[in-house]
Amino acid sequence: MQKRNNKLLLIAALCFLMLGCDSKAVFDVYESVPNQWHKDSLATFKFQAPDTTSNYNLYVNIRNNNEYKFNNLYLIVELNYPNGKAVKDTLEYKMAAPNGELLGAGFSDVKESKLWYRGYDAPFKFTEEGNYSVNVQHAMRENGDVNGVENLEGVTDIGFRVEHAQ
Repeated sequence: MQKRNNKLLLIAALCFLMLGCDSKAVFDVYESVPNQWHKDSLATFKFQAPDTTSNYNLYVNIRNNNEYKFNNLYLIVELNYPNGKAVKDTLEYKMAAPNGELLGAGFSDVKESKLWYRGYDAPFKFTEEGNYSVNVQHAMRENGDVNGVENLEGVTDIGFRVEHAQ
């Protein structure tokens, strides 16, 4: 009986490991936000270009909770190439349904949103070998306020993900 239980436990562990592995992910890192995300605070992610021949999808990942009071999220995302070239984009993402319910995956009050950055409308290739970096900064504003939100509440983690395109 003991051997049978050990075999079942081993099979269950192997299934868990196989299902838990994400074969598409090349880079997937998160940075925690302590309490509030200051408007001048950058989340920086550094990684090596996987290769220069394959197509990839790039994502900004956001974890937020019920303290997040906006329906959208504006981000400034800067992709820095190994040769010094930088591409900076201002992006808007929908974060809540019209009824105010947060979008994203998760069963608790913390939701995780996988937000497209590159690869959604055209294949993305790393055109240079070497080290890349991505900076992510929020650019939220209250209606009528030019200076913006100094400390954004409700964002708990910021992530960046590179995965093989299908």
